Amino acid sequence: MIVNDKSHLNTGVETVERDGIRYAEIIWANTQVPITKFFSPSDSSFQFGLLAHDAGFVEPPHFHKPVSRVINDLQQMFVVQRGKVAVQLFTEQGEMFREIILQTGDAILLIHGIHAVRAVEDFQCISVKQGPFLGAENDKVNVEVKSNQ
Repeated sequence: MIVNDKSHLNTGVETVERDGIRYAEIIWANTQVPITKFFSPSDSSFQFGLLAHDAGFVEPPHFHKPVSRVINDLQQMFVVQRGKVAVQLFTEQGEMFREIILQTGDAILLIHGIHAVRAVEDFQCISVKQGPFLGAENDKVNVEVKSNQ
């Protein structure tokens, strides 16, 4: 298991993969891009990136076309507003293989697999996931995982 307890030193974008499966994408708080850049593959059902433009840029008024899409996964994104939170990632067999410590300004997109959240400090995150919300009984499955002791 990899535990990242030096998140204040991280910059850039990190993709968390294991056995060819993409579990998460992380944008660390200090990451900067000169112009808008999305990091998710274009065929991903959730696009994760940074919007950036020089002063004076004006985007024309617009809306997004209503296009029917079939989405078979539920991805979730957190942006930490305050505090510190650990996001734990597990294999399909319930083994934790990564714990990621996020602090103010860090963002994570949870793409696949079993995950858990642990409050390292009091925290608050913006959380975004695809809807509609069908209720916890339909959208969430609690899983028994293996102890890492």
